[in-house]
This record gives sequence, C-alpha cells and structure tokens, in this order.
Amino acid sequence: MIVFKSFLQVLNKNKGPVILFTIILVIFGTLNFNNNDNSMNFVSNKPDIVIVNNDVNEGITEEFISYIEKKANVVSISNQNLDDALFYREVNYIIYIPDGFRKDVLSGIKPDLKVKSTGDYQASLADMIINRFMNVVNVYSSYISDEDLFVKLVNNTLDKEVIPEVVSKLDSDKLNKMATYFNFMNYSILAGLVYVICLILNSFKKEMVMKRLIVSSMSYKRFNIYLLFSNLLFALVLWIIYIVLSYILLGNILFSLHGFIYIVNSFVFLIVSLVIALFVGNLINNRNAINGIVNVIALGSSFLCGSFVPVEFMPSSVVNISKILPSYYYINSNDIIKTIEVIDFNSLIPVIKNIFIMIVFIIIFIILVNI
Repeated sequence: MIVFKSFLQVLNKNKGPVILFTIILVIFGTLNFNNNDNSMNFVSNKPDIVIVNNDVNEGITEEFISYIEKKANVVSISNQNLDDALFYREVNYIIYIPDGFRKDVLSGIKPDLKVKSTGDYQASLADMIINRFMNVVNVYSSYISDEDLFVKLVNNTLDKEVIPEVVSKLDSDKLNKMATYFNFMNYSILAGLVYVICLILNSFKKEMVMKRLIVSSMSYKRFNIYLLFSNLLFALVLWIIYIVLSYILLGNILFSLHGFIYIVNSFVFLIVSLVIALFVGNLINNRNAINGIVNVIALGSSFLCGSFVPVEFMPSSVVNISKILPSYYYINSNDIIKTIEVIDFNSLIPVIKNIFIMIVFIIIFIILVNI
C-alpha cells in the first residue's frame, strides 16, 4: 500500500503530460473526422450544350434533340457568340447537326456530326451522351427502314437506365472515423505510458528512496511486484478513459463487432506499450532525457507506422522499416478492420496474425525487463 500511495503521489505531480496527450488525441482525432466528412457519393452534373440544327426538326432528328434535352442543359445562344461562350465556359459543348442528318441515319450512313468542346469532364460527359445515342441508332438502322418504328425502338432502348445496387452494408464513414481515432491512440498511449512510467520509475531510483527500500522490511521482489501492478492499473485507467472518449466521439458503433475488435486490438497494444515503457524506464536514469526518449519512441513510431500519415502515402522503403515496430501491426489491424464486411474467422486472420506478433513483442520486452 505504501508503494501504491507513493506511486499515486508521483503520478499526481506528473498528471499534466497525461492530460496533454489526451487533449492531443481528441483534437487531432476530431480534426481528422472533419477531413473525412467529404462525401464520395456521385452526383450527376448535366453539361451545358448548344445545339445548332441545320436539318429538319422531325423524326430521328427531333428524337436526337429530345434525348439531349433530357440528359443535358440545352442553352440558347446566337451563332455569332458561340465561340465566345465556349471560351468563357458559358457552355461546355456545341453540336452542329448537319443538313441531311435524318436521311443519313435512316439510310444506315454514319452522319458527320461536328462538335466543339471545352475539353473538360463535362464535355467528356456530353461525348458519352452523344455516343450512346449514335451507337443505338447504328444498331437499328441496319435492319429497320420504317422511321416511326425506328424512332420508337430507339426511344425505348434509350429510356432503359441501369439502376446501381449498393451491395456493401458497411458504414464506411463511421468505420473510417473509428480507424482514425484508434490510429491516433497509438501516439497518445505510447507517449503517455512511456513519459509517466519513466518519470515514476526514475523517482523511485533516487538515492534516498533506494536506501529506505534497502533498510525496510519489504523485499525488493515484493516492491517490484507492487510497482508493476501500480503501473498496470495506471495503464488500464488511461485506456478506459480513451475508450470512453471514443464512445463520446464515435457513438454506438463502438458496441458493434467492428468496435469490439478495435477495443481488443487497442488493449493488446496497451500491454505492448506498458512493457516498452517499463523496459525504457529501467534503462533511463537521467530525468532530463525522458522528453527526448518520448519523442523518439512515440512520435517516431507514429510517423513511420501510419498513425499520422496513412501508409499508402508513404514510400515502400519506409513501410518496410516500420515493420520492425509493434505500432505497425496495431495500425495495420485498424486499417484492415474498417474494410471487413463479414466478420468471421477467415476475414480476421490478418488481424489475428498482427495480434500474435504484438504478443511476441510483449514476451520479448518482458524478457528484456527481467534481464
């Protein structure tokens, strides 16, 4: 109990950094949420088209103009101002329907449509609209001579639209936010545990404290056990605070199967961070070196392993180097979880492998701490 009280006293004096790392997690997490709010849904944007008709406005020519009016915004501009309108992007596309267009189509001859465009994506969309009409017309013109039937069949074919069906049931927006939050947790957990535990262990290494321990009735082994459980309790409390914050920021999705796997993954990484902090704390005797150590371990691994910058934007050489760090496997699991649609054993194999590798890291650092 004396060791635990002393632990709490030292922790209370150094609570500032823990609060700071927590604030950083919330700020950077929520800022990244806002960046991820950009919707990726497709919104149809009709191009602005001018039609210059030099043919009679009946039959297949009338059907062609009617089809374009359905798919685009047909703009009326005098012939003298057409080039200026195109230059100033008042329109995206100009179609010149030649004289004899209707006759050529019915005769199976490909009409010579002249066009002018701005060359942007809306002009490309106008190209697709015209090509679709002409492709359908070319199919029917080869074996139908009756214009009324011809127009009817073309119209019926063009009226058929493909309705996209959303197959995936994943709420990708919320899962991306959850992955972002837990990725940022890599820095906060590592920095918080390494900084505080190093300070606490350094406080117990002071000469007067060590002398009192030597003359006391408490064995050194018992003292280490109490100190270990105190550090473990601190780590658990810090982790619980971060999980509660995740619920406040993310909502009920945390209680889904995906959320449960994120929580398990973060807990395993918590133990990894704890043993790393104990190992580093046992090596360092200089209190002034702790800040530098935290920057090297927490910031370094966060940048290298994809906590701050997604791995897909990083050079392959950097990614290969990051694989020697436990943070890589923690963050890699977070990125995998958000893409899993059906959670079963097969889909979780990559995550299980990463957790197993983190457990290997735990065993290695426990051995190093004991040595």
